[in-house]
Amino acid sequence: QVQLVESGGGSVQAGGSLRLSCVASGYISSTVSMGWFRQAPGRERDGVAGITSDGNTNIADSVKGRFTISRDNAKNTLYLQMNRLQPEDTAMYFCAADASRLSSWGLLHRGWYKYWGQGTQVTVSS
Repeated sequence: QVQLVESGGGSVQAGGSLRLSCVASGYISSTVSMGWFRQAPGRERDGVAGITSDGNTNIADSVKGRFTISRDNAKNTLYLQMNRLQPEDTAMYFCAADASRLSSWGLLHRGWYKYWGQGTQVTVSS
C-alpha cells in the first residue's frame, strides 16, 4: 500500500503562484509514476501533469507553460509549481501514484493510477 498526502493548496489572486507537495509513504517502489489531477465541482477529474521516476513528464495543454511538475525521489515527494494562476484553475488537486512506468499518454489519465491522495483545494479569485 501507498499513502499519499497533499499539501500547499490555498487561496490566491489571479496571477499568483502556489506550490503543491505530495509526500508518499508505505511501499515506495509502487510510485514509479506519479501525477497531479484536478477536479472542479460538477466536472470530471482531469490530468494536469505526470512524471515517472526516471524523469519523463507530460503536462496538460491547459497548463503548459504555467505549471511545472517535479519529484524528489530521495524525499518521496512530488511537487507541482503553479504560476500565473487563473480562476479556471480553481479545483481540488489530487496526487496519484502507480507502480508501473506509464506512457506519456497514461500519465494524464486517471484510470492508470492505483493510489490516490485526499486532495488539496486551490482557489483562484479574479
